[in-house]
Amino acid sequence: MIQSIIFTLVGLFLITAFTNILATLKTILISKKIMNPVYMLVFVDAMIFATVVAKMNSEKGLHFTIAYALGKTMGVFIGGKIEERLALGILEVDVFLNDKNKMIEIAEKLREAGYTVNNYLARGNNGDRRYKVEVVIKRKEFKILEDIMDGCGVEHPTLKIKNLNKVEGKITTTRIKTV
Repeated sequence: MIQSIIFTLVGLFLITAFTNILATLKTILISKKIMNPVYMLVFVDAMIFATVVAKMNSEKGLHFTIAYALGKTMGVFIGGKIEERLALGILEVDVFLNDKNKMIEIAEKLREAGYTVNNYLARGNNGDRRYKVEVVIKRKEFKILEDIMDGCGVEHPTLKIKNLNKVEGKITTTRIKTV
């Protein structure tokens, strides 16, 4: 009897974690306007949810509720980790520097890697001269930008990072050459 309850609790925990992973991914995909996989995720999630609710209503005891809540918590955690690995989306990154030569070096290395780059003379706080590098890059390739900045000796620059929904025209958002 107790072995059966433990097995049921572990199963409830795992199934609930799985459905919350699906729900987290669904939310991420909707926010990125990637709709086709969402329909299947919603269908699978609804089927599992209906089964779990039926099981929860037929059982008595706080331990089932706790297993359900812990499963939901673990599902959000794992879903967040999966999202970090997928890194969906496009970023517009503005790098602000005080050194004109560093700005040119970073911009050229990004261009060599195949990115579309704009660079500007800007005015910072109190009208001080600053230099801006603007690049549109896939979120999963942000580490490439960090590596280029590190390679140019730039540490902890001022960055302005914006999420973009879509890019059209002649802008390349992914590297076309290996660095």
